[in-house]
Amino acid sequence: MRITRLGKRAAAVATAAIVASALSAAPAAAHGKKPLKTKSLAAVLTADKSGFDRNGHDYDILAAAVQAVLKAKPGSPVGVLADGKTALTAFIPTDRAFQKLVADLQDSRLPSEKKTFTAVAGLGIDTVEAVLLYHVVPGATIDRKAALKSDGAKLTTAGGGTVKVDVYGHWWKRVKLIDADRSDRDPRVIRFDINKGNKQIAHGIDRVLRPIDLP
Repeated sequence: MRITRLGKRAAAVATAAIVASALSAAPAAAHGKKPLKTKSLAAVLTADKSGFDRNGHDYDILAAAVQAVLKAKPGSPVGVLADGKTALTAFIPTDRAFQKLVADLQDSRLPSEKKTFTAVAGLGIDTVEAVLLYHVVPGATIDRKAALKSDGAKLTTAGGGTVKVDVYGHWWKRVKLIDADRSDRDPRVIRFDINKGNKQIAHGIDRVLRPIDLP
């Protein structure tokens, strides 16, 4: 897989118009339910101060990627993750998911978290921004219960691309997400309802969603 191809084609994905419409799409609380709170996903991601470690199940690399984009581009649409008043659903890759992506791109063994972040950042800020936005579904707070009822739904992401929901399993329902890359295994949701009770909710996934089809 060519990193340069990912960078050139994914960099153009993010559009301010799509995110601008998302900013005005925060839904009202459902009848009979408590209003959702406004703790942002950025606050959740940055609460862990441990930094890069050997725990592949947390989100250190994602948090660092979000911070890198916002540092380089303060007006980036990725900033919506820090606006807890804006409803959205994010599918957030674990550190191990990013490690698998870099190992796949470089045809190597799983690198450390620090080396993984360096490789991800090396794709270029525009590419990192586009990939992050491909993991965000603006305008809706989709919890586990709703996700399990969404088999076949196509979700429009903040980057403009779509992700298809595939609910499978007989006794124990699971969710995987079908992205634009048809040659790699699709990400599966491995943790539901991060930041539940707030307008911004997230679900952990075991692979990075890919906004383009890589060979």
